[in-house]
Amino acid sequence: MATPRLCVTVTANSTAELRRRRDGVRDADLVELRLDGVADPDVAGALADRRLPTIITCRPEWEGGRFAGSEEERRRILGEALARGAEFVDIEWRAGFGDLIAGTKGRRVVLSSHDFESLPADLADRARAMRATGAEVIKLAVTANRLSDCVQLVELGSAFGRDGRMVLIAMGARGLVTRVLPQRFFSEWSYGGSLGTVGQLSPDTMLNLYRFRSLGAGTALYGLVGSPIDHSVSPDMHNAALAATSVDGVYLPFPAVDAADFVTFARALGLKGASITIPFKVALFDHVNEVKAVAQHAGAINTLAVEGQRWIGGNTDVAGFMQPLLGADVTVHARDAGRALDTARAVGVQAAPWPPTSGSWDLLVNCTPVGMYPRVDQSPVPSAALSGRYVYDLIYNPPATRLLRDAAAAGCTTFGGLDMLVAQAQEQFSWWTGIKAPAGVMRAAAERRLTEFIADENHVV
Repeated sequence: MATPRLCVTVTANSTAELRRRRDGVRDADLVELRLDGVADPDVAGALADRRLPTIITCRPEWEGGRFAGSEEERRRILGEALARGAEFVDIEWRAGFGDLIAGTKGRRVVLSSHDFESLPADLADRARAMRATGAEVIKLAVTANRLSDCVQLVELGSAFGRDGRMVLIAMGARGLVTRVLPQRFFSEWSYGGSLGTVGQLSPDTMLNLYRFRSLGAGTALYGLVGSPIDHSVSPDMHNAALAATSVDGVYLPFPAVDAADFVTFARALGLKGASITIPFKVALFDHVNEVKAVAQHAGAINTLAVEGQRWIGGNTDVAGFMQPLLGADVTVHARDAGRALDTARAVGVQAAPWPPTSGSWDLLVNCTPVGMYPRVDQSPVPSAALSGRYVYDLIYNPPATRLLRDAAAAGCTTFGGLDMLVAQAQEQFSWWTGIKAPAGVMRAAAERRLTEFIADENHVV
């Protein structure tokens, strides 16, 4: 199929503002003008002097839109848009405006159906009925409550998209792949914009973070599986590395409901590799074909690589954790002496009994979430107890935690969680691609994203 296009949705409270925002759209293939939020809907004004092909939409409240007028008024608006030559007009399947579809023999009509709650059981029958109307393009937008809900859209696209034009969207965070990789779903275009409640991404995110223009049917799919992962900077790091090394791949967040949800999704979408975070580092053990030695010793996998049909689990956390400590004389102490010995052997250091002799510790590691944003004033250790040489906090948001600030004031050498995060991500990238990871690029991307997080007082972690 042809390269999918990007349609940017434009909303406003007035026709004049709608036009200004329309004319401000850059790097799009189409614009969707939402007249349902406009107090003075003016079809002629909305279409006048347009630079890009335009979809006119006037979504009623009963279909998730903002138009509260009569259906007759809405019919008039949509009919006028067709009469005035709009490239496309979005008409809801449930509206029953068959006369408008027949008036153009289906040409220039996007016949749409939306489910804001779930994935409807009659999805295939719905697509078949919509196709029978003769509409040029059919659009089905459903809500993905599980990652694996996207699998049905893959199957639907394969069954219907080969013989006709359609747009398939899974709304919500678990449907992101349908927006970034529309080729996998035989979609004509993808929507970007500011409607974040349904999962729209900004055009900047689509084009720059995920490199929408460079993605194709053969693009390798990687990602981060975990929950919650809203705060993760891993997509920024890995996508920056993919771009810097010209690898045809994209890295997405996968907020799975459970391990089975991820496995079903990943196998159907042809996943090539994944970073694994809580709560799946142990749960996915039983779903891989092979576990690398370090992961076996650590008792957790944080990386999945797909080689042919085989899923291989590894652990780059260990190497990532150790990298900032190179040159130090490291001894592992743990309550489980066997685990301490296994871990020490796996990374080439010493093991010793728990607890360490009083006053003898050199390195303190915080593995808890205490001090993580937004609780930035908390610390897991009283400042008076910081008598060792090194303090290592695995938290990376904020980069300078209360613990690290207190430790520095006490004269300790400190290491932040960003060091480990970048180091383990480098190991993952090199394993997946066979290419040396661009460490500076990955760290810079992570730092940029963290700066944005900190600047945005409203973000949720």
